[in-house]
Amino acid sequence: MRVSDFWIASGYHLLDRNASDGLVVTDEFLKAYFARPELMPPDDACAVERRLHEELLADPRRAVAAEEVAAISDVDARENWQFVLAFRELLLREPTLEAAYLALVRSASVNLPPLFVNQLVQVILRNALDSCDDPFVLRAAELFFRPQRIVPHEHSLLLADEEVAGGPSPTPGLSLMSMLESPTSVEIEVLSERNADSYWRRSDQFDLALDFTGGTRGPAALAEAMRRWTSHLLGVDIAIEPLTALRDAKLTWYVGLDAEATRIGNRLWHEGTLDERTKAHVVALFRVTFADADLVFDAVGREPVYLILAMTPDQLVRMKPQNLLTGLPIKHLEAVT
Repeated sequence: MRVSDFWIASGYHLLDRNASDGLVVTDEFLKAYFARPELMPPDDACAVERRLHEELLADPRRAVAAEEVAAISDVDARENWQFVLAFRELLLREPTLEAAYLALVRSASVNLPPLFVNQLVQVILRNALDSCDDPFVLRAAELFFRPQRIVPHEHSLLLADEEVAGGPSPTPGLSLMSMLESPTSVEIEVLSERNADSYWRRSDQFDLALDFTGGTRGPAALAEAMRRWTSHLLGVDIAIEPLTALRDAKLTWYVGLDAEATRIGNRLWHEGTLDERTKAHVVALFRVTFADADLVFDAVGREPVYLILAMTPDQLVRMKPQNLLTGLPIKHLEAVT
């Protein structure tokens, strides 16, 4: 394990890799899911659930009939097992986790809880960023699988992990240099050049806020994470440039990076302008250009593609990285296999 390792809890080191650098599921990775607290049978669990859990820990690829799951007496436990087995089926059906994720986001027939999808995104992104040595890019990449809360701090736009920030009730305090003690608020350290090296040892804590003010390293770092994500999964060479404003641009094609951004993009597309209140919800804008214009739909040609990231009215950013994969105007989409 290298010194600058990160996201160890993602399970990345439990997986194999194929010749194309795709992630291949292993028994160890599957066992880690069956060992999750949600699937540990409680003291009062029925015999069917206990036996199923014990046998899957021993043989995580064992076939499980629907009747066996239906025989579990506890309703919540039964639902948990249905989800995790559906997730296992998806991973075993495809040659790589990357291919499984693409199959998932391109199909409306697979229904998994966000927890499973976010975990899959994280471990694939861990693979795509394996050679990255920039903590700012890695912190920005957390947006792909961790909801973020906008935290006011003077004139800066700061993003803090929603879970760490404490949800909508507490107002976290922010320290630009170090962690400060406070009995009345949650203190969140902001990633800076001074503390960047600490990211490697605390990456699984998600406790560093990110300065996402226009013109700072935050938007540029997210642009790089999105570039690597798209290249890894679709095999296309693109450049992504953060913008501070969208002026006099021909909006030929755009991708909303979250549900709110899609709503804003649709409104801009149909009405041509946005009111000030709606504009205030836009967190970042990006311009995408393709190295090979022949990959792009003819209707788009050489026109830039724009990406929009926005916050909800309650100041949350919930990025949907699948929109990058399904929303770009690419003629042929290929998964890593």
